Amino acid sequence: MSLQPPVFPAEPTRFALTNIAITRISGEERAKYLQGQVTCDVNALQPGQSTLGGHCDPKGKLWSDFRLLCLEESLLLLTTPSVLERQLPELKKFAVFSKVEIAADQRHATGLAGKGTDAWIAAQFGLEQSGLVPGGMAVKIEQDRWLLVSSEQADVLPAGDESLWWGLEIKAGLPHMEAVHQGEFIPQMLNLQALDGICFNKGCYMGQETVARAKYRGANNRALFLLAGNTGEPAASGDTLEIQLGDNWRRSGMVLNVWQHQGQVWLTAVLPKDTEADAQFRLKQDEGSRLTLQPLPYELVE
Repeated sequence: MSLQPPVFPAEPTRFALTNIAITRISGEERAKYLQGQVTCDVNALQPGQSTLGGHCDPKGKLWSDFRLLCLEESLLLLTTPSVLERQLPELKKFAVFSKVEIAADQRHATGLAGKGTDAWIAAQFGLEQSGLVPGGMAVKIEQDRWLLVSSEQADVLPAGDESLWWGLEIKAGLPHMEAVHQGEFIPQMLNLQALDGICFNKGCYMGQETVARAKYRGANNRALFLLAGNTGEPAASGDTLEIQLGDNWRRSGMVLNVWQHQGQVWLTAVLPKDTEADAQFRLKQDEGSRLTLQPLPYELVE
């Protein structure tokens, strides 16, 4: 069976993104406060701009990865809902000492994808790249794929299955941590340095020493990979992958995100950086499954 990756719809399509939680950081010291907490350069963002980033514990292990949106009067932190129970108290821990407020935001997150989506966004909002829109912001992820965070919904577009959106995120090599991954990975293990989610000259933040050591001393030996293949069982975030070594199989890594369709699976997983391109994998719970590495759409850099 030939591998069929998640493909863009034939027309602009909206996806209600229930697996995104939006946290609002407001107050006059919002950028200063967040700058000392996360891996990305918050101070460099202007209204209408966006970046990926990570929020680490003191040892440099991630509480969460995120997408950060800069609005006129606030910052919006987009994560998976499952990480909030542990991540949000950590984010708020020092807020009492700053002029900052951290709370859930009531705006909607909607994915827009399909042939002609760039033209639809340009006609609707006058944007060719990420920018502010009424009630929020539109973020260009890649050609013909956008993330809309707004009090307005793109209800005029046909609705698509949310799972396809997450399949397109996997195909793009974009990480989305769940609660099961907390405390497991440093930011470079999710390729955040290759996705402009780490600023190495911004100064101190939580976990910064570990992140810097991974870059300058080569202390990190794992990375995020894209795999695809066939499986007869459901796969999920946190599942164990095994690599074939001769006639044997050995634990090799952990699944980050999964898209399954008609017996095929596309997933991202954290594996050793020196994994050979022709390596064969299987899901530990499904001995009949077979997975192979697929090319990432970006270069892995340190």
